[in-house]
Amino acid sequence: MDLSNLARYPSLKDKVVFITGGGTGIGAAIVESFVDQGSRVAFVDIDVAGSSKLVDALQAQYGRKPLFIPCDLKDIGALREAVGQVTRELGDVDVLVNNAANDTRHKWQDVTPEYWDERQAINIRPMFFAIQAVAPRMVERRAGSIINLGSVSWKNANGGMPAYTTAKSAVNGLTRGMARDLGQHHIRVNTVVPGWVMTERQLNLWVDAKGEREMDERQCLAGRVKPIDIARMVLYLGSDDAKMCSAQEFVVDAGWA
Repeated sequence: MDLSNLARYPSLKDKVVFITGGGTGIGAAIVESFVDQGSRVAFVDIDVAGSSKLVDALQAQYGRKPLFIPCDLKDIGALREAVGQVTRELGDVDVLVNNAANDTRHKWQDVTPEYWDERQAINIRPMFFAIQAVAPRMVERRAGSIINLGSVSWKNANGGMPAYTTAKSAVNGLTRGMARDLGQHHIRVNTVVPGWVMTERQLNLWVDAKGEREMDERQCLAGRVKPIDIARMVLYLGSDDAKMCSAQEFVVDAGWA
């Protein structure tokens, strides 16, 4: 994508940025945006094919590529090892972006204890353990930015995915609690709340004529929220420009919620 007319953040150059779920959709836009800023970028994803395609495209466009580490985030041991690999190959993580999620729809009547636990193991548990893995070195260096991705779905009282909306409502609690614990060490923790973002997955699975009408009626701003719109907010929060922002929600939803 063409990012040449958008803001530059000199403080992001050479920063080590670790992104979960960076292979496609919002995550891919975040990965590319940090690469464009000159950051040293690493990401994990379970989608090897999509992630490899992204890496090749960024290498062709920018002459450098992010470090991709295949990882199933339900495996916390593998997540910890990925953080260790990033530290060994790129350096200590300066910016953590907890982006990975799965919003597959499900009926409340069909949810089993096993399915509930799996949804939490994808949508909220890895956020905490990624923070736990990177924070000790941030504490030692007295610097760092952690950005957790929430969702407007629970704010809008969306039904049809209770395990997902429960997990996403918990993101802001995690953000605010960790912002208090880590703030004394000059580490910032914030939540970015996307609206209905027009990723390939959303367009293929859930955006229909009814959804289009709902966006037209409820958004204050005309148009559609794109992955790059979320990435731009993440860049800001990762940069030194946001040095006094912490424990906050930053909603990017065209005024829907």
